[in-house]
Amino acid sequence: MNPDTLKIYLEARKKIIDDALDRHLPGEDRYPPDIFKAVRYSLFAGGKRIRPILCMAAAEAVGGEIDPVLPVACALELIHTYSLIHDDLPAMDDDDYRRGMLTSHKVFGEGVAVLAGDALLTEAFRLMSERELMKNTPPETLLDVIREIAVAAGYFGMVGGQVVDLQSEGQAVDPDTLHYIHTHKTGAMIIVSVRAGALLSGAGDADVDALSLYGRHIGLAFQIADDILNVEGDRKMMGKGTGSDADRGKITYPALMGLDASREKAGKLVEEALSAISRFDDRVLPLRMIASYITERKM
Repeated sequence: MNPDTLKIYLEARKKIIDDALDRHLPGEDRYPPDIFKAVRYSLFAGGKRIRPILCMAAAEAVGGEIDPVLPVACALELIHTYSLIHDDLPAMDDDDYRRGMLTSHKVFGEGVAVLAGDALLTEAFRLMSERELMKNTPPETLLDVIREIAVAAGYFGMVGGQVVDLQSEGQAVDPDTLHYIHTHKTGAMIIVSVRAGALLSGAGDADVDALSLYGRHIGLAFQIADDILNVEGDRKMMGKGTGSDADRGKITYPALMGLDASREKAGKLVEEALSAISRFDDRVLPLRMIASYITERKM
């Protein structure tokens, strides 16, 4: 699979996810309209859909199909988008732009932005627990997946990482703390995206463990790549400001290790991720290409 093939794959999967999200979410004509407008504004602002794509790719890697995991894949994107809305708030990172568009609180006000994030988070769990949508999944498997996603999104995962990230701004932080922030704030949801696709497709323990290790490595590589882009990325391509981490005194891998060492670290993580899934056949090709894409992307 060459880069052009990967691009076609990612675009096709993104369309599947976007179409499903559009079907599952209420339209802007519902009352009260501002909350539905705010939710859709951020959700359809051009995200890459990496987490739901990883979920679907993991399902295919173990011989599963896309349709049975699609509602959960969509739920992962809802949770991710909620986290971005809240991350951009003045009380957090205070960002004006996201994906080249004004952030939610700049358009709808802080109150509605907070509520839009809340709505996306709760909608994610409604979607995953919708009986008709998940009727072909064993209830015990679905319950396990929902629990894992809740843990990854909560204070043992993304929320916990965000708290330590906030508290570490302007502070001298050691490598262990930085590792904790990145593996929880970003990595936890990456890992669970891969695990969810595998578990929902009936994968055995060995396959789930291998894919989990893959997810752990690319999750950290993804955040290191983000750290690097925040230093030297193209502002126009990224659709948001660069240099904001340094301005806020955030501790990052480039700040702690330097750019060259950070690139080397991300590259080694990708190698380890690829090694983790070497036991799979060609059905895992998209996951292999996504691992390389993470460190090569420009936005």
